[in-house]
Amino acid sequence: MKEDWIEVISSEILDIRDGTHDTPKYIQDEVHPLVTSKNLKQRVLDLTNVKYISEEDFIEINKRSKVDIGDVLFAMIGTIGNPVVIKKEPHYSIKNIGLFKNRFKVIDSNLLGYFLDSTTFYHQLQKKQFLKGTTQKFIPLGHLRKIELPLPPLVEQKAIINKIEELFSSLDSGITDLKKAKEQLAIYRQAVLKKAFEGELTKEWREKQANLPTSEKLLKQIKEERQRLYEEQLNDWKKAVKIWKKNGEEGKKPKKPKKIIDYPEIEQSSTLPILNLGELVFQISNKMMPNEAPEFPFIGMDCLEKNALKPHFTYKFKEFKSAGNWFNTNHVLYGRLRPYLNKVYQAEYEGVASGEFIILETIKSFSPNYLKLILHQQDFVHWANKQSAGDKPRVKYDQIALYPIKVPTIKEQQQIVQEIESRLSVCDKVEESIIESLEKAQALRQSILKKAFEGKLLTKDEIAKCKAQPEYEPAGALLERIKKEKTKK
Repeated sequence: MKEDWIEVISSEILDIRDGTHDTPKYIQDEVHPLVTSKNLKQRVLDLTNVKYISEEDFIEINKRSKVDIGDVLFAMIGTIGNPVVIKKEPHYSIKNIGLFKNRFKVIDSNLLGYFLDSTTFYHQLQKKQFLKGTTQKFIPLGHLRKIELPLPPLVEQKAIINKIEELFSSLDSGITDLKKAKEQLAIYRQAVLKKAFEGELTKEWREKQANLPTSEKLLKQIKEERQRLYEEQLNDWKKAVKIWKKNGEEGKKPKKPKKIIDYPEIEQSSTLPILNLGELVFQISNKMMPNEAPEFPFIGMDCLEKNALKPHFTYKFKEFKSAGNWFNTNHVLYGRLRPYLNKVYQAEYEGVASGEFIILETIKSFSPNYLKLILHQQDFVHWANKQSAGDKPRVKYDQIALYPIKVPTIKEQQQIVQEIESRLSVCDKVEESIIESLEKAQALRQSILKKAFEGKLLTKDEIAKCKAQPEYEPAGALLERIKKEKTKK
């Protein structure tokens, strides 16, 4: 420990409490907000999405855990941490949140907030096994009271805070620029998709083509193909039923393909036919149990990241107990649960997927690559979100099947995909660079905090300047003096 510093246990200098663990009755009157761990975001208290409680509950909760200016809030469940130093007069109650009250005023609340946001603190939690829970992490109140805190002299604390804030200011400016660039990339991606599906990217290509079919002819070809594919499925089913009967009706009876649905007619343009999505795809819903496909890879909702799978989230289906749906190479998997509506995966192998996916197989005149990109465009995402508004967390196949799509020839679809991917590949490289820079910025932030709590952030001259101040006092002497003063009172 650095000279004039001491190490203390959090409960020696802080009054540490927690908010209610009960769920009070929520009401419509927007007078008394109830703050939870979800409202603590990056050292800021976000009150834009809170629920409200009655005055009776507000008073009852605040009897035990009233928040005051200078207190520090700390998320005890879920995303552990996100400390917030209270700067303004609070008017809310707290739930599942740690409340650090500065009992002896020997530590600056801002420094405490920085400590609770540091890897120095998190490494201590892991080392002492203070974090509990498997599916959702939490830290018991008793463990918050056993935290080891490095305590510098009060004058030095203020100098450390000033140095941290000075360094963070320039760092935050760079992070803001990086995040803005990332947002602009997302806008550019959508602009590329919009232009592509409006035919802008293949305009020159079309002008060079001879004998492109008319919209009417292309529409007729697509509908005839769909009818032909349905008849093939029906014949295959009839053959499968004969074999099933021949084998003594052992196992499940083969599932009859669904009849072709007559979708509402869409007013046609003069250039390209417009069809409902359901006229271009078949929904695959072949249920499989673990004992039927033990070696198939299983894809759950946590596997999706943008339009690709996280490789380390590829599990064997035998590890799961519930049923899933079989999929094959080039099938397009679409997350139908509200948080995953913009998550799409084009299968690269055969496997089994969670029932929270809609699995789509395209007709030959409709490229799965093209479908994947359509499902990524903002227009479709907004449209799908409307279908799951309110208390409808899931989108049904019947709903997305009504989405209208302009359908060029398969050759133009392939050309469009090529044009999109050539542009988006550049975006991917730029985004990788931005993400890497953001990770380095976060690492630098933690490096600054680590040095601060090791006593290495201030220079020798800055420390000498602190010691020259008349109110300078070693941390141990300060703590003892304040304890005696409190005892006398």
